[in-house]
Amino acid sequence: MVPELRKRFNEQWSPELYTEFLHQIDAVSGTHVGFRCSETPVFYPKPLLDKMVRYGQELYRQLAENPQYRKASDAAIPDRFRVPNEPEHPLFVQADFGLVREPDGTLEPKLVEIQGFPSLYAFQPALADVYRQVYRLDSNLREFLDCLDERSYHETLGRAILGGHSPEQVVLLEIDPYEQKTLADFLLTRKLLGIRIAPITDVRKRGRKLYLDDIEIKRIYNRAIVDELLRKEINTDFQFTDDLDVEWAGHPNWFFRLSKFSLPWFRHVSVPETRFLSDVNTLPENLDDYVLKPLYSFAGLGIKIGPAQEEIDAIPEKERSNFILQRKMNFVPTVDTPSGMTKVETRIMYIWDGGLKPVTTIIRTGRGKMMGVDFNKDLDWVGASAGFHLPQ
Repeated sequence: MVPELRKRFNEQWSPELYTEFLHQIDAVSGTHVGFRCSETPVFYPKPLLDKMVRYGQELYRQLAENPQYRKASDAAIPDRFRVPNEPEHPLFVQADFGLVREPDGTLEPKLVEIQGFPSLYAFQPALADVYRQVYRLDSNLREFLDCLDERSYHETLGRAILGGHSPEQVVLLEIDPYEQKTLADFLLTRKLLGIRIAPITDVRKRGRKLYLDDIEIKRIYNRAIVDELLRKEINTDFQFTDDLDVEWAGHPNWFFRLSKFSLPWFRHVSVPETRFLSDVNTLPENLDDYVLKPLYSFAGLGIKIGPAQEEIDAIPEKERSNFILQRKMNFVPTVDTPSGMTKVETRIMYIWDGGLKPVTTIIRTGRGKMMGVDFNKDLDWVGASAGFHLPQ
């Protein structure tokens, strides 16, 4: 999106450099990265990036200042996953934006999704650093937001995850962490902060305390996805509803409170028309212009682009409050690559640190109908990427 930087990168790119890049990101991660990393980073105009940062903060503020939303989102938390001692604000917030072309030719961000669940906070800076080193990028380029540098970013992340506790008493919990595609992020988190990684089934409960290998857990960096817990019928030694003497780095209730459930509540220039399916009395005639999304799915599972009326009719009335119908946005390709123009989705990553602090980005590029892996199979110059900008 910065033409001179894009042109310079494309001219000096080579298959040999990309092979070196892939080797280096695996070496830095301590494992083979389980998802495709793009041949290229993305270069952002600073004003466009600043607009996305501001939009994400405005969107969260709309919900935080709306008592009706807080009350309504109580109902979005399933009873079996309603965790006590919820904080007033989510510790981690992610806001995903696609880009549309306005009539005057400018690019305008539109919200794809917002979530109150942690993402690849350790992997993204490592990915950006490998892009920088292998491709010998301009030393003035920045990957962090809000005037952060590598040191202050790591300090901010450490405060959020450790919460002042000893690293050995902080545990990254997942269902089966060593089999996940995001293992690289888990290993880099451990390397950065010294915390332990464990399957959620390895944790033992004694009274109100939790233990891993007989060491008390003071704080949990929660990476377990609830719908995967249900789908795999995972049995644990403790229940999420237990009143435990443990802190959560990323309280699980915010997985539900800040999610696709939030989308119909927004009134913002960046949010396309979105309604709960249960509130739609008459379906639009032009369903091809809409997307049907289940509220609680991960990695694009169950999303229907241009759903058929038969697919909607098949959803029982009592289940319709668990789906949203959203007007489809025509996201435009903006990244010029040797394989053609490519779309980009930008995740602005925030950490609550006395306020909603933007820290860095996650970038996904693709040429399919959606950014997910299944929609971009067998394509090159797509996948996970890093975002850079020049300071103003």
